[in-house]
This record gives sequence, structure tokens and C-alpha cells, in this order.
Amino acid sequence: MTERKSPGSLSSSAMPGVVERHRGEERFKFLGLAAILVSLSFLAFFLVSIIGTGYGAFLQTALKVEVDLTYDSLGLVEPATEEDIANIRYRSIVRSAMRDIITEDVGRREARTLYGMLGAAAEFDLRDIVVEQPQLIGTVASLWLTSSDDVDLYNKGDASEASQLQTRLSEKQQEWYATLEAQGRIKTRFNWTFLTSSDSRDPEVAGVYGAMIGSFFALGVCLLLSCVVGVLAAVYLEEFAARNRWTQFLEININNLAAVPSITFGLLGLAIFLGFFGLPRSASLVGGMVLALMTLPTVIISSRVALQAVAPSIREAAFGIGASRVQAVFHHVVPLAMPGILTGVILGMARALGETAPLLMIGMIAFIADPPSTLTQPASALPVQVYLWADSPERGFAEKTAGAILVLLVFLLLMNLMAVILRRKFEK
Repeated sequence: MTERKSPGSLSSSAMPGVVERHRGEERFKFLGLAAILVSLSFLAFFLVSIIGTGYGAFLQTALKVEVDLTYDSLGLVEPATEEDIANIRYRSIVRSAMRDIITEDVGRREARTLYGMLGAAAEFDLRDIVVEQPQLIGTVASLWLTSSDDVDLYNKGDASEASQLQTRLSEKQQEWYATLEAQGRIKTRFNWTFLTSSDSRDPEVAGVYGAMIGSFFALGVCLLLSCVVGVLAAVYLEEFAARNRWTQFLEININNLAAVPSITFGLLGLAIFLGFFGLPRSASLVGGMVLALMTLPTVIISSRVALQAVAPSIREAAFGIGASRVQAVFHHVVPLAMPGILTGVILGMARALGETAPLLMIGMIAFIADPPSTLTQPASALPVQVYLWADSPERGFAEKTAGAILVLLVFLLLMNLMAVILRRKFEK
């Protein structure tokens, strides 16, 4: 009789094949792990480079000066009114305070160099302080005022040899810097101006607040349009539309639109919203409408996938108890598909937040010094602000660019976190 082999035993001819398969699996696991490590290394390099450059945007160098706010120096008569305080020549007061710090005699040209160590915001800092604290009038106050961007970059470089070689400070300014540092008149503080001010020609006073408001308005319009229109279109195509050539044609074109370059939607918005309807250029309203056009295919496709994932038995049970098609869809199917729908909508919004090309085509590249208060006022957006600062020749805008990217990444992380929270909530 033929001897039977146990199930666990293998012939000598089959063993090499099994060993080779095991080696293939190990190689595949190794390649997969290597791919993950390479991806993480690129991500770590990106984050380290951005954070290393952008953290300086959240720090600001300030100089301590003794400001003479006595009535004689201000040319005021006691008591001072609000109108008198508003009409004070703060620039000359700041310059006099800088001259008092340096004991040596300086000529007219050196005086201009000395004044250049304070930033363009110094006089406005002083004005805001005096307006908020009018009791300072009549005294000599020690105040911290914003330095120029050249002094700020020099200070953040810790006055190292490399910083001295790259700095725009003159030798005289470097000597004055050393004197001020020895007297404890230089400090680094958190740069609230970066988060509370809008764009400016001067790096030390430029901020992202205006761009954040513009992005918020544009995303609000985009969310309203893409969510309502996209979800309703997905519900109609998936639950109510007949299966014919017309619906197939729509589905093919929606899938194709999802892969169209974003600048194409900018050209469409330029031709229709600005050229045909005559809507205001560089407005958040137009920006939101263009972004809605771009995100609609993504929202429709993700919403249809979420609706398809609902079990057919849900529909059959609803029909079995006498519900109409509309009731079955909106009372049972859509609530169960809501986690996937919301995830698709929020991820579409995250993509819209980072788009630049469509906004450039409708004129949102303009220099906007004041944050918008309505949807029709000229506005900028965070990705456009990054583009403008990256194109600036001023060295001070390099860290501002990276800082704006960090703010944009925080917005994206918050939106993705919101998608996860909403998904888990509706899944319950």
C-alpha cells in the first residue's frame, strides 16, 4: 500500500517553492516598510524645514527707549484732550528717544541710520500705548517699541559670525546694537502683530489676519454652495435618476471634472462671474463661488459612494412599512450615509483652502492692507498671501512666508480633525 503523507509534511521538490514564496513575502514587507520610512522622512524634513524657518515669524524684537511725554516736549497744554493726543507727532518723539540713548554725537546721515533701527510700526506702537494709557502724558516712560526687520533678523541670528556676514546692518548699527544689548534694551517677545494685522510693505508689521478673514469668507461661500448643491445632486443621481444614457453622460463628466486642473475653474470664474455677471473683482464672494465649482465633483463623488454603502435592506424595510421614496431616502438612507458625506465635504473644503491658482485668475492677488468686512470687498487668502510673500525680495518676508504656511497647516489639521469628530459622532 502507498504510504500517506501527513498534511504538514512536504516533498523535497515542493520545499524550494515554499521557501521562495516566504522570501518573496519578506521582501514585500521590507519594501513596504522602506516606503513608509521614506515617506515619513520626507514629511519630517518638510516639517522641520518649515518650522525651523517659520517659527521666527511668531517672534519679534523690541527696543527699550525712554520716551519724553512731558507737556513741554509734546507742545501740549494741560489737560490734554483726545484730539490733542491724536495730533501728537509720534515719529519725532520716537526719534528723539533714540538720540537720547546714544551718548555720542551723530551727524544727519548717521542719525538716519540710527532711526532705521526702529521699525515703521514704532510710532504706531507709541500712539496705541498713549491712547490706551493717557496717564503717561506728563511723564518720561520706558517703553518697548518694535525694531526694524534688519535688527530683528540680526537678533534672531544671535549676532553670530554668519549673521554678521549676511546682515544689512552697517558697522555703526552693529556697534549700536552691541551697546543696546549690553544695556538690556533688546528683547524678543511674541509677535501678536503677525496674527492681528494684515499685509504690509514692511515685514515687521505684516500679518495674516486679513488673509485669514478672506479665506474664512471664501470657504463659507464654498461650503454653502458645494454642500447643498453637491449633496442634492448626489442624492438625485443615486436614488432618483433613471439609468439611461443621459445619467451615464453626467457621471462620466463629473468624474472627468474631478481631474481637471484647478486653474481651469479660475478661467471659468473669470469668464462667467467677472466677465458675464460683472461681479466685483478680488472679492471673497467670487472666490468662494470659484472654489465651489472646483470642489463640486469631489463632493458629488464622495456623497454617491457614501449613499451606495448603505445596505439595500434599509430601503426595502422603509418601503415595507409604507414610506415613499423621498421619505425612505431622506429619513433613513441619507442619515446613515451622513458620516461619509460630511467627510467628503470637509476634505473638499480642505483642498479648497490650499488652492491658489483659481484665486489668482479672479484677481485676489492684489495688495490688500485692510481685512474685508463683507463678501464683496476686495480680499486676499492664505495661499495667495504665501505666494505674494514668497515672491518678495525682502529677507524679512522669508520667515513670514513659512509662518503663513504653518498657519495654513494648522487650519488644515483642524478641518481634518473636524471631519474625524463628525464622522464618529454620526456613526453612533
